[in-house]
Amino acid sequence: MSDAPNWFWIAIETPVKEGQVSVRDCDVHFQSWNEPGQPGLLFVHGHNAHAHWWDFIAPFFTSHFHSAALDLSGMGNSHHRDEYDSGTYAEEIVAVMDALSMPPDTVVVAHSFGGAMALEAVANHNHRVGALILVDAGVRHPEDLKEREANQEPERLPRSKVYPEREVAVARLRLQPPQQCDNQYIVDHIARHSVEYDDGGWVWKFDEEQSLRMTYQSDPEESLARVEVPIALIFGADSASFSRRSAEYMQSLKPGMRLFEVADAQHHVFLDQPIEFVRVLGSILNDWGRDVPGDDVLIPDR
Repeated sequence: MSDAPNWFWIAIETPVKEGQVSVRDCDVHFQSWNEPGQPGLLFVHGHNAHAHWWDFIAPFFTSHFHSAALDLSGMGNSHHRDEYDSGTYAEEIVAVMDALSMPPDTVVVAHSFGGAMALEAVANHNHRVGALILVDAGVRHPEDLKEREANQEPERLPRSKVYPEREVAVARLRLQPPQQCDNQYIVDHIARHSVEYDDGGWVWKFDEEQSLRMTYQSDPEESLARVEVPIALIFGADSASFSRRSAEYMQSLKPGMRLFEVADAQHHVFLDQPIEFVRVLGSILNDWGRDVPGDDVLIPDR
């Protein structure tokens, strides 16, 4: 990662504390960049991802927030389950907030699959969350949903992959849905935290059967209707996963929701445009009265 810019090193070298909380007999891992006492800012990752996806984003908000991120069960350093469901994932999000003594006005920032889980968490616990920021996630337009279902291949049990060396595994990381990312130093950082040594080689940390054993207990549109706190959506202008049509459809269902389209960004918005993502996130928080400094202060020495 020798080509990584200075702001990236500042972020990932920020001291972090780790912990875990038990949710329905499963240990859920989390990390926190500072101590309780400030407003809460909790980051939730996407499918088969982990808390380290936020290592280069969350630290820049620690001067004004108690920033934290979790590993959903079956992913990252959290334990695996025999069965997964959206209601349990919603409980995990709230349990981490409680374990970290985050206040009831905590803002949740959630990407992709994590956005769907956070949407249900907030719908079920409006009293526990102050606001929700979805990242390329939420309620899809009916036509987009039809197209997605028509093009979706049946779930198949994946073959377990074991790599002889860590760097071989790291080089095999592929973003889903498939996309290129110009910031390879970010992808490499994520990849190094995505594998572990087991059974004579390096394997992916996530539960490869999670999708096959996953149940969705709430419809996203129904969950959105039950959200009573401020909500915003950040999405990539070039995303293959979440279209402007879906964003505007969501806004029609929740008229108070604001939309923020990030240019030259695909589904993994904050990997493609990390500095712009920090700027947009800071702007949203400022609009909600959180008094965040400008991105020129948040991200020094670009």
